[in-house]
Amino acid sequence: MKPLREVMRHVPSNVAVVTALHDGVPVGMTVGSFTSASLDPPLVSFFAGKCSTTWPLIEAAGKFCVNVLSAHQPQVATAFASRDVDRFGGRGWTPSPLGSPLLDGVLAWLDCELHALHEVGDHVAVAGMVHGAHAIGDAKPLVFFRGELAALE
Repeated sequence: MKPLREVMRHVPSNVAVVTALHDGVPVGMTVGSFTSASLDPPLVSFFAGKCSTTWPLIEAAGKFCVNVLSAHQPQVATAFASRDVDRFGGRGWTPSPLGSPLLDGVLAWLDCELHALHEVGDHVAVAGMVHGAHAIGDAKPLVFFRGELAALE
């Protein structure tokens, strides 16, 4: 059997940045596991690595904004996946209705309150109750496939 990481490279995934304000400071991280979890009640979910240094800050905020990246934002995905980088440096954002950072130029956003957490192997499954959401325009999404960021064609 091939290692799971090698096989999963062949499964395209969406690219989103989960943001929050922690003690008034914007924080965020790139995720490739964002999905709808329930329509009634409106829940979305993603997985956060247990070793993440950003996830505990988002968890402590108790609310977050999922920023679904568009095809022209691979540099945003890379910045928010990097360590020791000013992830928000020079990037425009406005407060979402719940107050979390809403990044400029995203394809869609969902404003959430933390709903539930479940430990799953080396990750935490995060469920968020959606309080507001909006899709912007008809831009193409950014996807992660075979180890690379690309536009969905």
